[in-house]
Amino acid sequence: MNLIKRYKFFLVSLLMLIILFFINKDIGLKAVNVTGCQFKVMILVIPPIFILLGLLDVWVPRETMMKYMGEKSGVIGILLAILLGSAAAGPLYGAFPVAAVLMKKGVKFTNVLIFIGAWSTTKIPMFLFEMSSLGTKFAITRLLVDIPGIIIIAYILSHMISKEEIRKIYERVEVD
Repeated sequence: MNLIKRYKFFLVSLLMLIILFFINKDIGLKAVNVTGCQFKVMILVIPPIFILLGLLDVWVPRETMMKYMGEKSGVIGILLAILLGSAAAGPLYGAFPVAAVLMKKGVKFTNVLIFIGAWSTTKIPMFLFEMSSLGTKFAITRLLVDIPGIIIIAYILSHMISKEEIRKIYERVEVD
């Protein structure tokens, strides 16, 4: 029963896909193909991320992470969060396991939010692509708007969420 509860979203999605297939075979086949392609992408992306997470967990002591990205890290923590998120590769769903490891290492909640925001918005390869296809002025302007926006949103969110809720989030990360 616990297994069904844990995978209920997957099971409901699978059931909907089967129903769709019987209602309209063409659309059902397209949905299966899209799902298969996304699954292949995940299989190629997730293992390297988890290998890097394991290395981060073993190689970087908790004290070091707390010193540079913890509660008293200040501007250095913000810059490191932006740098880590910007240098990351892969889709956004890859950021969440990394964020969980950062939380286990004692990284300040605001810096975790900044990291996720940077991962989703300021990736270096995307910046280089924008420079070549949309122009340097556009790429730099977007980056100069996005970075303060990410920081402001992270601070607003961290102040909107109660300390108790943040503590529960960190506890949940420790258990999983």
